[in-house]
Amino acid sequence: MTFPVKAVIFDWAGTMVDFGCMAPVNALRTVFAAHGVPITEAEARADMGKAKYDHVTALLSEPGIVARWTAHFGAAPAVVDVDRIYALVEPAMVEAAQHAAELIPGAAETYAELLKLNIRVGSGTGYTPDMMAAIRVKAAAQGYDPAVVVCAGDTPSGRPAPQMTWAALIALDVWPAWAAIKVDDAPVGIAEGRNAGCWTVGVAASGNAIGLAADDLAALDPADRTARIASASAALRSEGADFVIDDVSHLIPVVHRIAAAIAAGQKPGSLSA
Repeated sequence: MTFPVKAVIFDWAGTMVDFGCMAPVNALRTVFAAHGVPITEAEARADMGKAKYDHVTALLSEPGIVARWTAHFGAAPAVVDVDRIYALVEPAMVEAAQHAAELIPGAAETYAELLKLNIRVGSGTGYTPDMMAAIRVKAAAQGYDPAVVVCAGDTPSGRPAPQMTWAALIALDVWPAWAAIKVDDAPVGIAEGRNAGCWTVGVAASGNAIGLAADDLAALDPADRTARIASASAALRSEGADFVIDDVSHLIPVVHRIAAAIAAGQKPGSLSA
């Protein structure tokens, strides 16, 4: 009998690589600081998951950053400033990302288990193809090589629009969308998967919401760590995630639960845990 789940579409940073989603934060903060308008880590993380041009646009629309930019340059940021900052962010991201391509623990094993189940594996990312080039090579060397990588700019609209997930499903020749699972650490990525009609699984501990490397997260006081993971989980559930897990090493049991739900005639949004 064919397994009910036909495809899994993964996000990259914070989901399969770069525990804590550190690379984009470092790149954004470096570029803004070099322009004399430093941004905080919280500001850099606020719109994580969007295509990086959209992310820069959001940052230069944030009232606090606009005020600091205006004080420094004597005028509010304009579209030309978005273009100028983004032009610098892209090479900074290329540099930062290739040093943050280590797979999240359990990612390679989860990928291998999905292949054993004959589940097709694709991916989507807010990174551009240039940003992804080194990451893809390094991820493959560690045992993760999805059949499809949809990047920012490959579709007319980015997250939370569903086009990137749809593009991955088309490339994988998988339908209907409710036979697929979207896995993401960012609420905007969960919205993407939900808008596409897929089951959605949020990743709370390894992603942008907590924003800590694995060792730093493990070193927290247990009560603090539990509270942070609970807060990240709540944000993903509020966006409509069907399931929330700590990290991708916990995905396979959820895949089997979703398979059972599909076999019982249930659709995304009909259950949660």
